[in-house]
Amino acid sequence: MRKVLPFFILLLLSGCATKTVVPENGGAEHIEVGDDSFGGEVQDSQNGIIVDKGAKFSSTPAGVLYPSKSGKGRANDNTIYIPSMRFPIEKAPAYINSQVYGVGGINGEKGKSCDKKNYQYPWHDNFCETRTWGMPMCPSGKGHQGVDVRPMSCEKAKYWAVATENGIISYIGSYTVSLRGDSGRIYRYMHLDSPSVIVKEGAKVKRGERIGLVSDNMGGTKTSIHLHFDVQQTVNLGNGVSKKVFVQIYTSMVDAYKRLLNGRP
Repeated sequence: MRKVLPFFILLLLSGCATKTVVPENGGAEHIEVGDDSFGGEVQDSQNGIIVDKGAKFSSTPAGVLYPSKSGKGRANDNTIYIPSMRFPIEKAPAYINSQVYGVGGINGEKGKSCDKKNYQYPWHDNFCETRTWGMPMCPSGKGHQGVDVRPMSCEKAKYWAVATENGIISYIGSYTVSLRGDSGRIYRYMHLDSPSVIVKEGAKVKRGERIGLVSDNMGGTKTSIHLHFDVQQTVNLGNGVSKKVFVQIYTSMVDAYKRLLNGRP
């Protein structure tokens, strides 16, 4: 008994220290980040929402759209098209889900866009959700172009969008900034707070450098507080055809976010 008990205690302690990957939430990948998780809660001072920063990250698979009525996703494409990309929002937590089909969206559950349901895991891919833009990588030929990312809380002009790689600022609009990376990829950041944009067109930026604050800016109209983020790069579409298109960005975002959570953005 004296020999068995110490072994059992050692096994229990080692099990608690191990990072685990287990399927849950309808196939979501659940990542235990151990000491790198964000403990405590954050109070949204504008809307009275308390977001649990200590929640464990999980994400549904690429191509699985939620709700299912939001369109047909690009299934079985787990390619990380931008393997070294920095996550485009400076700090975690952040939440990828649909602005249109989420709570408070025009095609979503009734409520306010600041509903706590929009600020929780798991993430949901929305790259190919039903939109009007031509999208060669989506089954219907049309889609969203990128993904929508809500920052830590539903507060505008508080959280920084940052450069995903070294490059040059190629365009600045009323609520959009485009970055041409040294790789040749074009990264687009939308719904930024215009007065907060601190980069200039033509300026060189470094990976992780601040660009502007995430907001609800959409020109003359308002949207929910989020960052629309998309990437264009040249890919082989089959039959010998290569073209610069909006690429499936969800898996690259998951990969970049895991590195952010683990302190290696």
